[in-house]
Amino acid sequence: MLAARHVVCALSGGVDSAVAALLLRRRGEAAVRPAARDAWGSEPAGGSGGRRPLRAGYQVTGVFMKNWDSLDEHGVCTADRDCEDAYKVCQILDIPFHQVSYVKEYWNDVFSDFLNEYERGRTPNPDIVCNKHIKFSCFYHYAVDNLAVKLLQAADSFKDQTFFLSQVSQDALRRTIFPLGGLTKDFVKKIAAENRLHHVLQKKESMGICFVGKRNFEHFILQYLQPRPGRFISIEDNTVLGTHKGWFLYTLGQRAKISGLREPWYVVEKDAAKGDVLVAPRTDHPALYRDLLRTSRVHWIAEEPPAALVRDKMMECHFRFRHQMALVPCVLTLNQDGTVWVTAVKAVRALALGQFAVFYKGGECLGSGKILRLGPSAYTLQKGRSRARASPEGPSEDPGLRPAP
Repeated sequence: MLAARHVVCALSGGVDSAVAALLLRRRGEAAVRPAARDAWGSEPAGGSGGRRPLRAGYQVTGVFMKNWDSLDEHGVCTADRDCEDAYKVCQILDIPFHQVSYVKEYWNDVFSDFLNEYERGRTPNPDIVCNKHIKFSCFYHYAVDNLAVKLLQAADSFKDQTFFLSQVSQDALRRTIFPLGGLTKDFVKKIAAENRLHHVLQKKESMGICFVGKRNFEHFILQYLQPRPGRFISIEDNTVLGTHKGWFLYTLGQRAKISGLREPWYVVEKDAAKGDVLVAPRTDHPALYRDLLRTSRVHWIAEEPPAALVRDKMMECHFRFRHQMALVPCVLTLNQDGTVWVTAVKAVRALALGQFAVFYKGGECLGSGKILRLGPSAYTLQKGRSRARASPEGPSEDPGLRPAP
């Protein structure tokens, strides 16, 4: 008989973390990484009214993290309500419960970065930064254990979280368990129903940026950043179409709210120096499409960097820059400073500075890098070719727009 190992399970007050604690409590051979694997091998308690005791495996402690300190529109702190739900989960599962607060760390490492990125006109992803600095740094140091693993995609592709985990350190992943990695969301809910976790079963999914919630995003940001009024300008003929309160409030691909215009216009570029937001009249306008980007120094999860990329200086793989978007085939070109050029096989819509390019190969999440530079849009290239054809000197190319071979 193997001795039970101590596992600290983060509880959010939702159904996923509740079932994760249940599976860890039930049996020690739970999944050790977010891979499609039948690792725990035990059936849920029979029927919704099943009362048989759960089999012990890991010695589980539930911990609730409080990362944001605010009240909802009814004057109730939502974190307190979630904490109560997490505590009730621990009562039902008969496991110890603890609470930790990272409000200060979250403000300094996540929210301040979020504001700074918007102030610079970028489109940040605070969930990735939160995982890096809070859940897998602060919380990780609170609970240390386990073995090295690769970061594999989950069985439920819709709920796969590897995109948000792509900046987490290898050292932290070695000591992390993902009990739901081999389960679909429907099966998670089935387990919850069969084990008297009904109070979390009907809760809505936690989607979007947690500290914004249902509040108006523009109003929220302008509570912390000073307005910088500017103009909406058509990228096609430089016509001024309206005004805005700050170019940093918009991300590429977003529909622009231009007063007095019936037809939708979409953000395609931003001019930080002038404070102008360039817009185009169609959601599929070529100004929205690019096939080239450059990242910051890439955080590689298992290999630093992959051996094939080191050997050949180029590597085929896939990437995405938004959660749940289809994976895009691409070629990576490694630079001496650890950054990479990413050349997509087909131009993709609405690449945005500040987002993370997350790389995948063979079902494994390789790591990610922040997008710091974009190649020319399809619209810019079309205009360039048109000018080249009209010029008596013939076409010319800017070698700085493409990665060196």
